[in-house]
Amino acid sequence: MPYNPQKHYRALELDKVLEMLTSQAVTAGGKALARNLTPAGDFGTAQRWMNLTEAAHRMCALYGDPTIVNVKECGPAIQRASLGSSLSLRELLDVGQLLRGVRLLYEYKQSHSDTQTALDFLFQQLVPHREVEDALSNAILSEEELSDAASPELASIRRKIRNAGVRIREQLEKLIRSPAHQKHLQEQIITQRDGRYVVPVKNEYRGEIKGLIHDTSSSGATVFVEPMAVVEANNEIRLLQSQEKKEVERIIAALSALVGSCAADLLDSYDLLIHLDLHFAKAKLAYQMKATVPQLTEDHATNLKRARHPLIPKEKIVPIDLYIGEEFDTLVITGPNTGGKTVAIKTLGLMTLMAMCGLMLPVEEGSKVSFFRQVAADIGDEQSIEQSLSTFSSHMVNIVSILNIADGDTLVLLDELGAGTDPVEGAALAVSIIEHLRAQGARILATTHYAEIKMYALKTPGVENASCEFDVQSLRPTYRLLIGVPGRSNAFAIGQRLGIQDSIIQRAKELVSTENIRFEDVVGQLESSRQELEREKDEIRQLREQARQAQQEAQRLVEETTREKEREIDQARKQARQIVEQVTYQSNRLMNELEEIKKQKDSERFGELTLQARQKLRSGVRKIEDAADPVIGRTKEAYQLPRKLKRGDPVRIVDINKEGTVLSEADANGYVLVQAGIIKTRVPLSNLRLLDEKAQPKVLVNSRRVDTKKVRSVRERDPHSELDLRGMTVEEALLEVDQFIDNAVLTGLPSVTLIHGKGTGALRKAVQEHLRHHPSVRTYRLGTFGEGESGVTIAELK
Repeated sequence: MPYNPQKHYRALELDKVLEMLTSQAVTAGGKALARNLTPAGDFGTAQRWMNLTEAAHRMCALYGDPTIVNVKECGPAIQRASLGSSLSLRELLDVGQLLRGVRLLYEYKQSHSDTQTALDFLFQQLVPHREVEDALSNAILSEEELSDAASPELASIRRKIRNAGVRIREQLEKLIRSPAHQKHLQEQIITQRDGRYVVPVKNEYRGEIKGLIHDTSSSGATVFVEPMAVVEANNEIRLLQSQEKKEVERIIAALSALVGSCAADLLDSYDLLIHLDLHFAKAKLAYQMKATVPQLTEDHATNLKRARHPLIPKEKIVPIDLYIGEEFDTLVITGPNTGGKTVAIKTLGLMTLMAMCGLMLPVEEGSKVSFFRQVAADIGDEQSIEQSLSTFSSHMVNIVSILNIADGDTLVLLDELGAGTDPVEGAALAVSIIEHLRAQGARILATTHYAEIKMYALKTPGVENASCEFDVQSLRPTYRLLIGVPGRSNAFAIGQRLGIQDSIIQRAKELVSTENIRFEDVVGQLESSRQELEREKDEIRQLREQARQAQQEAQRLVEETTREKEREIDQARKQARQIVEQVTYQSNRLMNELEEIKKQKDSERFGELTLQARQKLRSGVRKIEDAADPVIGRTKEAYQLPRKLKRGDPVRIVDINKEGTVLSEADANGYVLVQAGIIKTRVPLSNLRLLDEKAQPKVLVNSRRVDTKKVRSVRERDPHSELDLRGMTVEEALLEVDQFIDNAVLTGLPSVTLIHGKGTGALRKAVQEHLRHHPSVRTYRLGTFGEGESGVTIAELK
């Protein structure tokens, strides 16, 4: 039997994948290309097709699917138009649809021209003819009618026809409503016969209405008469209709000539459009299969990672790892029936063909597929009654054709090699076939049940065993492919689990040769070792995952500590700015008082004022020193803990002015473990102050009342240019505003920021109304983005 590649492609179910691809195409031409797609004949072509699919896949991911119009094959019509023939309106509509599809694809690429892809050369060859497209769309309403806008002459003729028809109907309306003719008419209607307006007249009164008779009813009781009064008008309409027909023919001829003038561009653009449709259909199929782009090589080495057969439902498929061609050129897969052996070799063969068709594969990133000039498969039972071929004979016929064409550029897939005949002879023949194919340089995947072939794979360099895992306890295959591990037949174990008597199983074991028993025992030990290694591997994987999570947690804590440190530094900078501003404020106030005293040097109270000024100066200097060095001030305090500290006590760490909680009692050296924020640290007792829990300020979450005196004292100590009024009543807020603005004027601040919050707006309104009449305020405004927006008011001072 001669080698028929299509037969082997069907055995691997490539035709079913191509049907899936066909369903993704839009155009009839694109569907035909998809359905008739065959694997590339050379590596360069396969690589180019894969690059085009990858480009379409990337464009869909970045910009979405292009709009591909379902255009029809209109090549013959375009060619006739180029020869001067007039096309039908249906053909012109099809050409217009083609022009629209070409334009939309061209614009899709133009709108994303910043991205360079392998598809650019196809997009660049598209030639849109917008003027021809517009002419066709404006002129044609349907496949039976031209638009009035097709030409001024056609619009004029049709207007005259409509006007003539209106005049005729007006005259006939008068006739049918005339009392004199009521009894002569069969019905009071106006109708047409042969394109001429007529009225139905009773046959016995046919002579009462003068005119031309155009038709009679089937019963003969009615004649259709064209009154003489409208004959001339009907003649005018017939003449105009003749002119209309000629104008329509002229317009169609002109449109056909317009199509013929760009025939070459249209034919090329149609071919480009359906090929783009094919490439984007491949991209859409890749999304459906969750496919990736494999590395395509020609070194005859394939490595599929977590490959999924595209024709098996996603919820049932078990991904497999499958490789061949580097460490070994032949893979022998063993295992029970329905265990997944045939699916495994079909997966490799089908994905090889798909890659050679430029299709992305349902595998993980990093997979590799080799190009083969020939892919041959003997899969399934092709027993033929007509040809008097048994199962074994049909397999041998296929294998003979494969042996005749196999070479170093061939991938051979053999299912149940040597089956269907005497086991001893079948196994020997299978080994001989494998050796012959290896000698010809082919890459081979074969499935078998024969122990002799397993032994051959164990002893022969370049040949590797693999097995499909089977769970004897549940009597179910797991469909996992294990390369490097020969499979057990499991016949005795399965029979015993299903209830066959132990005596029968024992007798069967006695009938098996000692050599086979030893081999099966070795395989069983290997399987046990593999399962133990798998369990250890899972434990290592879990430990690695736990270590990774611990590392991430440690990293998170480091980042959180860094953020806390930055917050503390920011707080310190803010306090430093406040100290500087306070120093400036105190200095300016003292200077103002000295100036005032100087003016009163002749006063009787000069001495008293001087003494008061000195006292205030000393007090101000002390305050500035305390503010500038709060740590030293606190550490010099004489303090004795009122009682022994215990767990949970609230304390203040003096040298860093941070509150914390005691975690443990003092040790022998007088150190206590304290948690301040996220930091745990050991602190000497001398550096701690016990906070009175009863005296601690209680925060009322839902209360907006604050101690006015406390707020005022804080404001006096804070010369910053911001005043926070949130939580105050209107009366309290206005008092604070007056005092704050007076201090700001004395300090020389050009502007102040009043923080009133957004809320209901009542406080904001009261503050702004007060500022409107304040003598020290020049203007005021709401804050902008970044200043607090409507939650603050900024006042410019005079």
